[in-house]
Amino acid sequence: MNELITQINDAIWGYVLIGVLVACGLWFTWKTKGVQFRMIGEMFRLLTDSATSGTNDLTDKNARHKHISSFQAFAVSVATRVGTGNLAGVATAVAIGGPGAIFWMWIIALLGAATAFIESTLAQLFKQRRKDSFIGGPAYYILKGLHCKWLSVLFAILMTITFGLSYNSIQSNTICGAMQEAFGWDPMVVGMALSAMALIIVFGGIHRIANVSAVLVPLMAIGYFILAVVIVIMNIHLLPHVLKVIVTNAFGFEQSIGSALGATIMTGVKRGLFSNEAGEGSAPNVAATATVSHPVKQGLIQALGVFTDTLLVCSCTAFVILISGLYNVPELNGIALTQAALNSEIGSFGPIFIAIAIFLFAFSSIIGNYYYGEANIRFMTSNLIVLTIYRILSAGVLVMFGALASLEIVWNLGDFCMALLTACNLVAIIALGQYAFRLLDDYRQQKRNGIKEPTFHRSQLPEIENDLVCWD
Repeated sequence: MNELITQINDAIWGYVLIGVLVACGLWFTWKTKGVQFRMIGEMFRLLTDSATSGTNDLTDKNARHKHISSFQAFAVSVATRVGTGNLAGVATAVAIGGPGAIFWMWIIALLGAATAFIESTLAQLFKQRRKDSFIGGPAYYILKGLHCKWLSVLFAILMTITFGLSYNSIQSNTICGAMQEAFGWDPMVVGMALSAMALIIVFGGIHRIANVSAVLVPLMAIGYFILAVVIVIMNIHLLPHVLKVIVTNAFGFEQSIGSALGATIMTGVKRGLFSNEAGEGSAPNVAATATVSHPVKQGLIQALGVFTDTLLVCSCTAFVILISGLYNVPELNGIALTQAALNSEIGSFGPIFIAIAIFLFAFSSIIGNYYYGEANIRFMTSNLIVLTIYRILSAGVLVMFGALASLEIVWNLGDFCMALLTACNLVAIIALGQYAFRLLDDYRQQKRNGIKEPTFHRSQLPEIENDLVCWD
């Protein structure tokens, strides 16, 4: 069964999805005039303003509602991005695709940031108001923008299965593997503890998830980044060699057979997408919950999240692994490779630190993944029984399944679900991208006119004005 899923994954990724992802990234980069590069200063300004003020762009009309700030939405989305993909996923990419896979992870991030901008801007544009917050995502912009009910429901189902169920088993599997490697703890016991903790948090809703993520994400990212930078500085003389190894392997200059280059590219793109989620349709679900005065604001902040994930955190892991020289050891893969690399650089403290870090990274991803599924469950039905069943499956059953399943099974299932989900979302954002382009032009024009905080009103898009109920 596992071998069959692997063959299907290779067919989907090798012949279809990689080309479409790259083509979309290039198209959106061109149409937005390189928004992910030209407006990076504005991204940091928006994130900083939101982090210091706590909330942003609030109006008297909206004061009755509980608000998710841009920073909190950014934190939740980064919580799902910064996780096993950065520690175990990068190690898996290097072990299977070689050092060159890191180069293709960088490429997919640079192009994918434009795709992330488009999907999150659309999520803000077509968001809907709930009793105590906003809600939205691809299911909503497919329904309201494309008026295609069956496709929106299909996306909601795929999103719930991929993130709320499949991805949570990957996170749990990695946590248990790290704990077993570092402390010798039984995966079943760790899985039971994870399930109990996740259930307590997910029954608290998005606001509790946002609050937890806003604390955990900065702490875990800064701590891990500092450690990795220290290791790189200690081995700075090896950095030119590391970069050379990455580039030469990326183009097959050190490969003996032609198929090895294809495996390198495929692995890099798959692990890159799993890590930064650009184009997958996940981050828009939480991007839609933020209270902003213009949809472009959240699009810019979510594009920054892609850079934070892949160019910063993933690169840290890659450099540590390559500096250690252990990437050629056949027995090492996944989180065990990352732990072994740190062990070789800083001693026995390394595996223990990674076990703690992966717990924080992956556990925040579990609760963030859960929310993505909940948002899409609520899109399909308001039945509380269905939601309760989903909560038990996501935070309980699948977390426990991941604790007991093999690394190969959980990653193969995750890749298969990711491929279907991404294909569905790309169809939608290609069709609706014109609205994001127009919104970006409007935002830039307002900034040129000296307006520090651009605003949007639904009358600015008269042809879809009736579908933009949150933008009065």
